[in-house]
Amino acid sequence: MTTENVRPAEEKLDPVALRVAIILIVGALAPLFDSTMVNVALHTIAGDMKATISSVQWVTTGYVLAMGLSVPVSGWATRRFGCKRLYIFSLVIFLIGSICTMLSWSIESMIAFRVIQGVGAGLLMPTLQTELVQVSGGRNLGRIMAIISIPSLLGPILGPVLGGIIVNNLGWHAIFWVNIPICIVAIPLSVWGIPKEEHLDKKASIDLLGMLLLSPSFAILIYGIVQISTYGGVADSAVYIPLLIGLALMVLYVVHALQTKREPALNVRLFKSVNFSASNILLIFSGIITNGAMLMLPLYYQDVRGASALAAGLWMIPQGAGMLFTRGWAAKAADRGGSRNIVLFSLTTVTIGTLPFAFAGADTNFILLSAALLIRGAGLGGLFIAIMMSAYVGLPKEQIPHASIATRIFQTIGGAFGSAILATVAQAQMAGRADSDLHAAVHAFNVSFWWSIGFTLLAVVPMLFLAKNKKSGLDAVQQ
Repeated sequence: MTTENVRPAEEKLDPVALRVAIILIVGALAPLFDSTMVNVALHTIAGDMKATISSVQWVTTGYVLAMGLSVPVSGWATRRFGCKRLYIFSLVIFLIGSICTMLSWSIESMIAFRVIQGVGAGLLMPTLQTELVQVSGGRNLGRIMAIISIPSLLGPILGPVLGGIIVNNLGWHAIFWVNIPICIVAIPLSVWGIPKEEHLDKKASIDLLGMLLLSPSFAILIYGIVQISTYGGVADSAVYIPLLIGLALMVLYVVHALQTKREPALNVRLFKSVNFSASNILLIFSGIITNGAMLMLPLYYQDVRGASALAAGLWMIPQGAGMLFTRGWAAKAADRGGSRNIVLFSLTTVTIGTLPFAFAGADTNFILLSAALLIRGAGLGGLFIAIMMSAYVGLPKEQIPHASIATRIFQTIGGAFGSAILATVAQAQMAGRADSDLHAAVHAFNVSFWWSIGFTLLAVVPMLFLAKNKKSGLDAVQQ
């Protein structure tokens, strides 16, 4: 019997790793609740500031682009300053941005302050992932990922509901006030509970040329993707020019990263691992599957079923509940036997849970739809955890920050693309029809959900390339 096969059936979580995970969750609640609540408040903000829809959408777009610019910086910063310092710094930046946004006096000032928030969030999320993988020593990754996925599960469940209640009763300013106590609690907790790194690379030099290629390429790609829904496809120059520029910069970065003698901003050699590449491609599909439907489902309840924004948020609760139900099981199963079977099971479950919406009409039973969302959520809960665990399997410690950057980039691209493509599909189906044409609206939503199912089925292809066991992956490439 080989030593790699000797493994306890159930390892206990390291108490330090558990403590750090809980502390990091507290800080992560701020950006994850913020992004979901702000979407609910945009209509009110536009009216209060007398801004057009095209202007107010930059409240969200500016935030996302700032995240895109700052994510690649996190890898160098964690090596130079350590995860603890960078995490606390990102919380402080997000807190300052939240206070300023709450006090903004015009749509222009709000967009500028949201950019500050986006920088904080862009540094915070990959640093969180890196810290947890490092502090856990790569053990029990499934359960670790299950713990840190709690905010991403709670955000879509509670964010729209809380946002609706807060805007209706306290006004849009209070949306940003919510971030302040979260950050005030999270910062001292992080100072106390996150262990300080003993070995920092204080001489770590920043790959300036790499940053100047990678950060803009990511941000410009996201901008182009966001424009897809605005212009109804990729044929308009406002869409394809940013996409081409972003792709060109990305190609130039890859060439640079392979040739540079210093530590690159993102080590593209990680993608020599078939398992790592497959995991990141799956993260794109996961973002499409999750965010695309997350946009269309509340709109279905509002536009077809006549629900209010708050009621639509409440009807979405079963999906979040399903995600919570499978989180623990998927984590333990992935730790024991790897991610491939969990991903396959999850994709199948998501498909089953989405099918009723591909046939749903104006009078489909609400109980049936709620049961479908519960099933869909159960699939989504296992999907993200299994993919994230697979992405880190076999990586040496020094490559973990690079993996965190890559996974964050691919997650964001997938999420942006999912929302854009499904919105575009629905708009194309409604072209030439009156907004009051209920039959056309039903058909548009059905078609968009069929597209979501199609992407779910396509995700099976990269799933086949995931490592069969936890010891394959980058280790095999290195050997």
